[in-house]
Amino acid sequence: MGICFGNSRRRKGSMAKSSFKVEHPLEAARIREKYPDRIPVIVEKAERSDIPDIDKKKYLVPADLTVGQFVYVVRKRIKLSAEKAIFIFVKDTLPPTAAIMSAIYEEHKDEDGFLYMTYSGENTFGSS
Repeated sequence: MGICFGNSRRRKGSMAKSSFKVEHPLEAARIREKYPDRIPVIVEKAERSDIPDIDKKKYLVPADLTVGQFVYVVRKRIKLSAEKAIFIFVKDTLPPTAAIMSAIYEEHKDEDGFLYMTYSGENTFGSS
């Protein structure tokens, strides 16, 4: 599901200081122009999580994909066993699994045009 891109450099610190933003200005606008039915998403592991690293950080996901379906994609990419929990956060909150990615994107996209998501094996921020 979706299109994967190559790795971007690992960031340190908060999403606001992501080196990806500095290194790839206006990339999301070009992607959205070329693929208007796709959502550009950056997925990174929460800093102190003991869950495996993801091999690709940049994804183009179908606009009608649900958050739950995207979580499944992330689980497969990190080869997480079925008994292990995974939590996906957008701006430190857990989006509803039934929410459509395009709705999450419109509500939470960054000024650079990407939707930034973090994942963790723990519910580190509490639920919303």
